[in-house]
Amino acid sequence: MARAILEASVSRAAVTLANFQMATSEQIKALIDSHAKRDDSRFRAVAMQIAATSAKQGKTKLAEEVRELLDDARVRRDVHVAPAIPIARPPGELAGLLAASYPQVTLAQMVLTAELQGELENVVTEYRQRERLRHHGLSPKQRLLLVGPPGCGKTMTASALAGECHLPLMAVQLHSLITKFMGETAAKLHLVFEAMQKTPGVYLFDEFDAIGAVRTTASDVGEIRRVLNSFLQFIEQSSSDSLIVASTNLMPLLDEALFRRFDAVLFYSLPTAGTIRTLIENRLSQFKLGRIAWKRITAEGEGLSHADVVRAAEEAAKQAVLRERPSINTGDLAGALKKRKMSRPAAPKLATGEDG
Repeated sequence: MARAILEASVSRAAVTLANFQMATSEQIKALIDSHAKRDDSRFRAVAMQIAATSAKQGKTKLAEEVRELLDDARVRRDVHVAPAIPIARPPGELAGLLAASYPQVTLAQMVLTAELQGELENVVTEYRQRERLRHHGLSPKQRLLLVGPPGCGKTMTASALAGECHLPLMAVQLHSLITKFMGETAAKLHLVFEAMQKTPGVYLFDEFDAIGAVRTTASDVGEIRRVLNSFLQFIEQSSSDSLIVASTNLMPLLDEALFRRFDAVLFYSLPTAGTIRTLIENRLSQFKLGRIAWKRITAEGEGLSHADVVRAAEEAAKQAVLRERPSINTGDLAGALKKRKMSRPAAPKLATGEDG
C-alpha cells in the first residue's frame, strides 16, 4: 500500500517531467531508469536538475510545478513509508549536551563531487538495508569522519543524512561536554553514547578536534587525554542504530588511533570553477541572469567555500532586487564575491589521506 502511494506520486512527476522540452534525452532516460529501479534518491536528483534548468531558461512556473510534485511525493513517502521518530527536548543532563532537530535536507540539494555523492548515497543505502546486511554477518557504515575547510558542506552532510534516513539530528554541544573537572567530561560523554542506544539519530560531533587531538602534544592536559581514550572505547563498543558523524577542519591535529575507529573518512575541499558556477546557478534559479562572464566569476570565487559562494550569490540577488533591475549581471556577482573574499581569512590547506 505504502509503496503503491509513493509510486503513484513518482509516476505522476515522471509523466510531467517527460513532457518538458528542456529535459534532455539523457535526463529522460535517467528518470525512467531510476523509477524502474525504485531509486528514489536518484529520481529526485535528476528531477531537481531539470527544474533548475527550467528556471534558468525562464520557465519558472514549470520549475515550481516540478518542485511541488517532488515535495508531494516526499511528503507521501514520509507519512506512509517511514514515520518520523518523535523527538523531544533531551531529558535531564542531556538537555545541555545535545541539541535536537529534524532536518528536511536531502543529498540531492547539495553540490558534491561525484565521489562524495556516491559515498554518502552508499551510507544511506546501507543504513536503510542494515538488517539485511547484518543477516549476512555484515555491518553498515555508521561511523563517519568528515574532513575539510569550514563552509564546504560537512555540517550540511549530517543534516542530509538525517533527512535521508528519517532520523533526528543530535548535535553534541562540546562547550557543555568539556569541563575542567577530572572525570566529569568522560561521564558526560558516556551519557551521550547511552542516548545513541536509546534514541537512534545522527549524532554530530562538530569541531571534533576539540576532543580528538593527538594525545602526546606538549600542550595536552590529562583530562583531554582521558576524554579521547573514553571516546575511543565508547565508539568501539557502540552497537546502536545511530549514525556517528565527526567533522573537523584540522585533520593534522587528530590522533592516529581515531582513524581506524571510523568506517569511512570523507574529504571535502573548496569548490572548483565548475562547482562555483553550479552553486550560483542553483541558488539563483528563481532569478533571471544576464550574460554572465563565468570565467571572471569563477576566478573571483576561487578560494571561497561553498557557503561563501552561496552567500555572495544571495547578496548579488538582493542588490538587483533593491535596485529594481530585471536581471543579475556579472558585475553584481563579481562585486559580491570580491567583498566576500576580502571579509574572510585565507582558507587552510587541506591535508590529504586515505579512507579509513
